[in-house]
Amino acid sequence: MTARTETPGAAAPRKFMRKIAFFSTFGGLLFGYDTGVINGALPFMRDDLSLNPLQEGLVTSALLLGAAFGAMYTGRLSDRNGRRRTIRWLAVAFFITTAAAAAAPTTELLVVARFLLGLCVGGASVTVPVYLAEMASSKDRGRIVTQNEVMIVSGQLIAYVSNALLGTFFGDDHIWRWMVALATLPAVVLWFGTLVLPESPRWLAAGGRGDEAFDVLRRVRPANELQREFDDVIRMAREDYDSSKGGWRELLAHSWTKRILIVGLGMAAIQQISGVNAIMYYSTSILSEAGFGTTGALWATIANGAVSVAAATTGMALLGRVRRRPMLITGLAGTSSSLLLIGIVSLVTEPGMLRAVLFLGLMATFLAFMQGSIGPVTWLMLSEMFPLTLRGAGMGVCVFALWVINFLIGLFFPVLVSQIGISGTFFIFVALGAAGLVFLKVYMPETKGKSLEELEEEFKTGNTGALVREGSAVEPTPIS
Repeated sequence: MTARTETPGAAAPRKFMRKIAFFSTFGGLLFGYDTGVINGALPFMRDDLSLNPLQEGLVTSALLLGAAFGAMYTGRLSDRNGRRRTIRWLAVAFFITTAAAAAAPTTELLVVARFLLGLCVGGASVTVPVYLAEMASSKDRGRIVTQNEVMIVSGQLIAYVSNALLGTFFGDDHIWRWMVALATLPAVVLWFGTLVLPESPRWLAAGGRGDEAFDVLRRVRPANELQREFDDVIRMAREDYDSSKGGWRELLAHSWTKRILIVGLGMAAIQQISGVNAIMYYSTSILSEAGFGTTGALWATIANGAVSVAAATTGMALLGRVRRRPMLITGLAGTSSSLLLIGIVSLVTEPGMLRAVLFLGLMATFLAFMQGSIGPVTWLMLSEMFPLTLRGAGMGVCVFALWVINFLIGLFFPVLVSQIGISGTFFIFVALGAAGLVFLKVYMPETKGKSLEELEEEFKTGNTGALVREGSAVEPTPIS
């Protein structure tokens, strides 16, 4: 490819990049709303549909099982058909499956509808971060990709607020249907947003469409960065095309891709064993039984949502200044400590206002660590570690594992609580968190400040700049 000269137009690349981030992250907003709405809707579903603890787990976790398969297969679809087109399909599917879940007349049909909705949630959880990572420059990638995490927790906050309002003022047994149905509105916004989104320049380059890739980059990069990044994108796209067709088997074909896959799977597991979704899905039930009552717990949960949004916004700012690895280790230590204290409080206090307030404060502390560090770092690193032609497939495998663990937690958490109590259940999460800290100390790479092409080159060559962290006293054991 010969050198290109920037053409006039696209005078405000940063403004256009903000527009891209805003519309594409409505997929994250839907992700957040659909996973958060069950928190407040579940008590009304329980009364309306006469759910037992296992059925509660099934209704909650059906979406998560669907998300696992959505993550696995949508990554491949986005590799084959493009990021933008996949996001547009997801918007339509979100609308249809949300309406089906809201109208489901029986528990069985609700479980099926939430499974199908989960396919969309999983697809969004893979496609949107990859799209943003490929659109953003290396210096802005942390902030841009983490905006999706902010939209996820914003969607959860919107769900909590709407749940509280609907539950308080229209609190009959059927109100959960309106809680669920509200998610059709951001699906419409997402579809219209895709009309202004460009295709990923890296995906275009991988398909041999260099001229189109240049035109997209010209709209989102200042002139002094344009030619260098275009040359890097074309060079790496050619290398990837020559060496790989992008299938799942290719993830295991080379030692360096195996290394990335194992790190990615470990990070995906750690995000879930932190216990976050036990809090996200069941905090209203936990706080209600702790002493707030159903209506009080609905309003108290809004505080958790507000803390999550504030923490995710803070985490987005920190990613531009702080290295990924210490952020993740600090976050996991904080979440594990918070759950340990919740377990202790449960043992030494009786149900009542004191226990409820302490639970709420510790849940908020947990979410501050989770959404301020673990959430944004995990999604960012999963979106940036894999090589171009394996990015959708690689992230799909990792996010599949993430959602499967999420599914198991959602399914069995109410059963565990009924058998061994809230303290015993949270102590299990604490032990798993300690194991996760060991994994991070040994294996987690540092990716801050490097372009996607530089990261790929370092993993391919085994350059220790990507695998041994600066300032780390721990030398990782090689993964072959």
